[in-house]
Amino acid sequence: MMRKTLRIFGLVLVLALVAAACSSSSEETTTTAAGGIDESTTTTAAPAAMTDEVEVFSWWTGGGEAAGLDAMIVVFNKMYPNIEFVNSAVAGGAGTNARAVLASRLQANDPPDSWQGHAGQELIGTYVAADQIEPLNFLYDEQGWLEVMPETLIPLISKDGNIYSVPVNIHRSNVLWANPTVLADAGVEIPTTLDEFFTVMDTLKAGGMEAPLAMGEQWTTMHLFESIMLASMGPDGWQGLWDGTVAWDSPEVTKGLEDFAKVLTYTNSDASALAWQDAGQLVLDGSAAFNIMGDWQEGFFRELGKAPQTDYVWAATPGTDGNFMFLSDSFVLAKNAPHRDGAIAWLTTAGSLEGQDAFNPVKGSIPARSDADRSLYGEYLLSAMDDWASNRVVGSLTHGVVANDSWKSEIDTAIGLFLIDGDVAGFQAALVAAAEESG
Repeated sequence: MMRKTLRIFGLVLVLALVAAACSSSSEETTTTAAGGIDESTTTTAAPAAMTDEVEVFSWWTGGGEAAGLDAMIVVFNKMYPNIEFVNSAVAGGAGTNARAVLASRLQANDPPDSWQGHAGQELIGTYVAADQIEPLNFLYDEQGWLEVMPETLIPLISKDGNIYSVPVNIHRSNVLWANPTVLADAGVEIPTTLDEFFTVMDTLKAGGMEAPLAMGEQWTTMHLFESIMLASMGPDGWQGLWDGTVAWDSPEVTKGLEDFAKVLTYTNSDASALAWQDAGQLVLDGSAAFNIMGDWQEGFFRELGKAPQTDYVWAATPGTDGNFMFLSDSFVLAKNAPHRDGAIAWLTTAGSLEGQDAFNPVKGSIPARSDADRSLYGEYLLSAMDDWASNRVVGSLTHGVVANDSWKSEIDTAIGLFLIDGDVAGFQAALVAAAEESG
């Protein structure tokens, strides 16, 4: 009898302890089936025994880029509060430094869970070709992204029927940024053709401005190169360089290189020591009149509290009006990702309407999705949205659309040598050799 009483008492005690554990005061917010937050419902539960994580690799470390990433991380943390976001961004060179670090990690079989990659040949000709990333068709099906992502973009992130990345934005690279006060004081207007560009810069130099066109380190030289080649050759000529219909030793390429060489005579002698933000600052300060840079420059300007039409104005690079030279930042899923579920959660956030509308107005880009809330975007970005919808779209070299990393690297080497010797014929011969090497 005594043993039976003890057994009953023990059972009651265990049940009491279980009830106490279940009534823990720890409170958590439930998530909806779509992964969002249901603010109206809370449940009580014990804290999770383990917090998952995701390591995301990018080159967004400064200016509007870092602020935009931070804004999207806020959305991620709200959607997935139990997953720790590990930001492994690497600064420098518009991704050049980051991609070097990434290449080393991939070689060592130590991939981050997800990393930033430009849509186009940087993605397909590099990571897909090396079998380093997973297809994401399942996520596009689950999220219905094919209904809202641009038809122009999907083929550039696909191979053999598989989609390999989640684009978070669209950037325009062929943008001329200008200081309106400098132009007004000199009695000149924003040029629309290359010949007008040269004339305006000659006027500014005659008035005492040593370097009317601000430029930064070498990748920004390649960025300038692609805009001037588009202006000189036109969209068919530019596209032909990458599909094999225009030869690199053709007269039209020679003319483009001569125009590029002339443009460089108007740039600052300390360019190699400056980041792209520094070149933009020269325009804001009035030390230079112009800078040709992607629209992330506007994100930097706005982060400094500068106002459009007052502190800066913009136009398509002279000679490229009606053409939208684009790039798209996207994120991938590493093959054998250490935290695959966390990576899928991040990619879901990156492709979501909330994530893109948080990220892009701050970053200085337009969303990849077609259903964005236009009221969140400023004057420049609204104009970019309209141009994206109406202009001829061509791909950027500098930012991964038209050439894979190895071909781009050969071109970058040729540009570096040209900056030293100024030999147009030698430059063109090097570009011919790079095209032949690329196959």
